[in-house]
Amino acid sequence: MVTIEKDLCIGCGKCVKDCVAHNIILKDGKAEPKRDCFLCGHCVAVCPRAAVSVPEYNMAEVEEYKKESFTMNPDTLLHAIKYRRSIRDYQDRKIEPEKIDALFQAGRYTATAKNNQSSHFILVQQELSTLKELVWNHIDALTDVPATELPKEYIPFVSFNRHRKADPTDDFLFRNAPAVLYITSDWDLDAGLAAQNIEHMAIAQGLGALYNGYLQRISDENEALKTWLGIENERIKACMLLGYPNMIYARTVPRREARVTIR
Repeated sequence: MVTIEKDLCIGCGKCVKDCVAHNIILKDGKAEPKRDCFLCGHCVAVCPRAAVSVPEYNMAEVEEYKKESFTMNPDTLLHAIKYRRSIRDYQDRKIEPEKIDALFQAGRYTATAKNNQSSHFILVQQELSTLKELVWNHIDALTDVPATELPKEYIPFVSFNRHRKADPTDDFLFRNAPAVLYITSDWDLDAGLAAQNIEHMAIAQGLGALYNGYLQRISDENEALKTWLGIENERIKACMLLGYPNMIYARTVPRREARVTIR
């Protein structure tokens, strides 16, 4: 439940108006919560006197709005979106801990359905060799099945495995990335939005990313892998390769005209 300090509240009603759950009222000229809510934090953000808090969260992390710090240049943002590339070749270089933490913060502050904040971020870097072994063991077991009995969606993995066994340096599935990030969530969109914000933060830090649908699907059905990660009862909704790009791109790329309807 939110807490409102009566001595600080000036009864402006902004939190009442902005409360999506209609959970705050004005009583005797002061704001007052009616019941438990889903703690979206809008009341904290809108209060001009910092009278509102959410005790179960770390209020020391709340930042005051400063226009110079929070205004993005539209041209710079659009150029960053246009310039981003799916990175399929990485340097042999680890991601620093402080940069990893910034990635998690970008994911953590992403909007979630009903403010459920269910997204779980699992980054594997130091133990990547173990992760790869678990993935390939699972694929090996799949490819033992006769080709005529193998579901169509597994056919690409047969090809990946064949290339790997013919050339141990072939790392097509992992692209030689130094880190793999999994995102589990109760909602597909929550994971997708978090992944997008994490990619933006990665690019801002000189990193690159690749959304890896193949690895996401084969990992989510791999019970041994999920047990090792400690996510037995969770669903992997997104998977990203992360690291320092080994390729420099000189320009943006062309795209089809946008399909837009305005009515």
